[in-house]
Order: sequence, then structure tokens, then C-alpha cells
Amino acid sequence: MDYLDDILAAFVRAGASGATILDSQGMASLIVDRKNHHIPIFEAFKSMIEDSRPYNKTIFSVLESEDLVENTINEIQEVMEDVSGPGLGFMFTVPISKAYTLGSNF
Repeated sequence: MDYLDDILAAFVRAGASGATILDSQGMASLIVDRKNHHIPIFEAFKSMIEDSRPYNKTIFSVLESEDLVENTINEIQEVMEDVSGPGLGFMFTVPISKAYTLGSNF
């Protein structure tokens, strides 16, 4: 099931003003796509991801405060709380010491 719209709605509910969504592909999926089936360890990757989607969405957002980070995490966790299964995704935070807007339209 696709949770992208629900997760983006969680960002809005939390007060996040924007995010960037990238199409991405995991290492195991890429290895299997490259037809490396003659290598035993790559065959194991194939069996692990056979029923999964080969592509993912990666969402980046710069949030202005620790409160906004916590609110956003809570909203996303609420969306995903009843979802189970392997490889659903993960979240992490990275501190940003400074951010600058570029151009005159900001």
C-alpha cells in the first residue's frame, strides 16, 4: 500500500511548510535488477525482495524547531502505527547548523 499521501498530510498537520520527495531504489533491488543471479549471495537478495516494490520514496524536510520535529515525527508515527511488515521505512534526524535561502524570490 502507498502511504505517501498520508505521510505528506501528516507533515501538513504538524505544521511543516515543505518537503522534497525523491524516487529512490535500495541496494538489494538494484543488485537483483542487474541480473547477478549467478552469484549465490545475490540470489538471496532476490528471494528477500521478490514481492516488494523495486522503487521507494525518500522524503527530506528542513524543520525550523525541535518542537516541529517532534510534532512531525508524532504525526507520521500515528499514520504508520498499525502498519506492519519488513522494509516499511525509517526516519532519522540530522542537525542543521545553518540554512540559507538563495535568490531574490524568497
